[in-house]
Amino acid sequence: MRASKEEKERNKTSLLKFYLSQKLIQIVLVIVVIIVIALGITRFFSTESKTTKIGFEDIGELATQAAYCTEVNVTEGSRNLFGITIPFTQSKYIYSYDVTIKAGFDFGEIQWELNGHTIEVRLPQAEVLSTEIDLDSLKVYHEEESIFRQITLTENNEALQTLQENAEQNAVENGLLDNARSNAETILTGFFGNVYDMDEYEIVFKDK
Repeated sequence: MRASKEEKERNKTSLLKFYLSQKLIQIVLVIVVIIVIALGITRFFSTESKTTKIGFEDIGELATQAAYCTEVNVTEGSRNLFGITIPFTQSKYIYSYDVTIKAGFDFGEIQWELNGHTIEVRLPQAEVLSTEIDLDSLKVYHEEESIFRQITLTENNEALQTLQENAEQNAVENGLLDNARSNAETILTGFFGNVYDMDEYEIVFKDK
């Protein structure tokens, strides 16, 4: 028997619905795959390190003072056209690190001599011996990265160098070297006190 006109219409409608549903499922699957790939790209992280050179040397430093600073740094970059920032090309990070700055003296440069009951000690200028960033202290306050202008490793390294320099400058301006000199005199007095009777000997500190 031939199908009636109404049955044919119903069959056409059913086939059309089936076709559309299959297309919709395919579109949804494609969107899900794109999202999964995008998330995988943005969240994947891998690192590898290898020692290519190592050396050892004797250190004769007398660290007599340390300063502890928390430095906040802003690293940003963008693409410009004729001096105007192109929208959606700005990358910006605001973060902080704890920094330890140690100051003191080259032990080999400290000279002393005994004149009667006077111990004369000549000290060189106090200097910054080391500046160390505590990588575990990282705090991120703002993080914005554009796929059109990412911060390079070179720029990030320069930012950390600037952070170290600012920490050193702030520490020195707040008396790091003066405190290092004062504490050096206290430490050296203790050293000499282990050998000489400080009731009978006088220590005189002079600039070298």
